[in-house]
Amino acid sequence: MKIDFTKNKDGLIPAIIQDVNTKNVLMLGFMNQEAYEKTVELKKATFYSRTKKRLWTKGEESGNFLNVVSIKNDCDNDTLLIQVNPLGMTCHKGTDTCWGEENNQTYGFLTELEDVIKLRKKSANPENSYVASLFARGVNRIAQKVGEEAVETVIEAMDTNDELFLNESADLLFHYLILLQAKGFTLQDIVNILEGRH
Repeated sequence: MKIDFTKNKDGLIPAIIQDVNTKNVLMLGFMNQEAYEKTVELKKATFYSRTKKRLWTKGEESGNFLNVVSIKNDCDNDTLLIQVNPLGMTCHKGTDTCWGEENNQTYGFLTELEDVIKLRKKSANPENSYVASLFARGVNRIAQKVGEEAVETVIEAMDTNDELFLNESADLLFHYLILLQAKGFTLQDIVNILEGRH
């Protein structure tokens, strides 16, 4: 891999550290060529400290190492994306990331939708919320609704109207997310099983 350490006078390039599983950015550090070579050798993220003027391996004191899975170079050959398996907290302030955020797996809009369903389950009035009304009727009704949507999805899959098929598929997924929460689970529980099978 060709890395250009000469673009900056100090010979340092930014290294973006990303959790290989959650895809969350954990921190940003700087590497010179020696730090990069040490990272490759140890398979642990090693940086050049601009304040201490020396190399440091993340976790050398705390034990919270960043075990390197892959290293990618950007299109200008002057920024690294390093995917890691973090051991413990990344930030020296005791947080998962250097932005104070938790390093949780998210699934974009589906995670937002799960959060909305959770809120409706806890606080919404069944007269004003379809989701709350389903929870009020119990898990049997929710499961029945998933079955109905599954049948409708299958019927539309055998037809040629893609719009109807996609809409029924969305209804099925939506009701399935409700059923998961009615049973005390989330999408992450299903992903864990699929990852285990993979």
